[in-house]
Amino acid sequence: MAAISSAPAKRPPCPTTTGDFEFARQHPFVLEGGGSLQPANLHYAMYGQPNAARDNVVLVCHALSGSATVHDWWPQLFENLLPLDRYCVLGINILGSCYGSTGPMEVNPATGERYGADFPLVSVSDIVRAQALLLDSLGIERLHLAMGGSIGGMQALQWAIDYPDRIARAIVVGAAPLNAMGLALNHLQRQMIELDPLWQNGTYTECKPTRGLALARALATCSYKSADLFDERYGRRENRTGPSPHTDPSGRYDVSGYLDYQGSRFLDRFDANAYISITRTMDNFDPARIYGSADAAYSRIRAKIGLVGISSDWLFPAKDVRDMADQMQRAGTNCEYQEQTSAHGHDAFLAEWPVLEKLLARWVD
Repeated sequence: MAAISSAPAKRPPCPTTTGDFEFARQHPFVLEGGGSLQPANLHYAMYGQPNAARDNVVLVCHALSGSATVHDWWPQLFENLLPLDRYCVLGINILGSCYGSTGPMEVNPATGERYGADFPLVSVSDIVRAQALLLDSLGIERLHLAMGGSIGGMQALQWAIDYPDRIARAIVVGAAPLNAMGLALNHLQRQMIELDPLWQNGTYTECKPTRGLALARALATCSYKSADLFDERYGRRENRTGPSPHTDPSGRYDVSGYLDYQGSRFLDRFDANAYISITRTMDNFDPARIYGSADAAYSRIRAKIGLVGISSDWLFPAKDVRDMADQMQRAGTNCEYQEQTSAHGHDAFLAEWPVLEKLLARWVD
């Protein structure tokens, strides 16, 4: 996400534990879409320690461009909501990412070359199943809470569905199965990357498809914000640096400069193949498809579920999150819906933390 924080956040201590968990060396990790990984690796970070009963562990699931190091992208969590004297917070980098877990940048043992565009489809269920194996290795049988926004919220919900006896609570913020507009936006982002001359069918090495990835990120940033926020911040003002769009064909409006900046700053920290892989994972999230119906999926849940829709979110509209809450309640799930009123769009869960914290606090304990 391209969030802008209203105030500097207080940073928690460095992770007490960081590690890499390798699995599927002896037997392939078979993926829902039909491929497999062997071996596979998850990079994780743990803040604080499990208590004697090991019932204070909170899994914080990251969004598309996040990582295992939760304090880097959601530091506000540690201030009041998840103090480390009470909770052990666990972050796990998802399969398909480029921050330590097995993804397109890793070497495919079958070929001796990077997976690149040949990296197999990974589902949210695959991600959660891999996380469960990591928890087994850490001796954590049951989560106090799984939480996240966007694809992180998809993971938290999938945990409640796939492992009903291993989780007490789940908080899902700004997440639901993508509607047609969300699918369309992800498709266009992938096309932007693949049309870059340096894409080379995903086999790029030193010369990367930076132009395509920057454009994809700029389009994504539009979907993370709202029209009202853009009008308030940029309106029709000319770009604060460079020539005027009224007198020079290369001139930009202020909002154009912002989007160009968001695209360019993304290039040093993310990989194009990983971006394509994760957006496909988001596209395919649909518990009703996996279990045959929404009722069959949601009736499995035993955890208490908190769902948050964001009033100005047009990537995951509040109506879609509210409709999902209605489906869960009809299936007998202990589910509650709340709405965050914000002009920040999808990014509100990162950009307006004090408002969100008040909504979430009731579900943590």
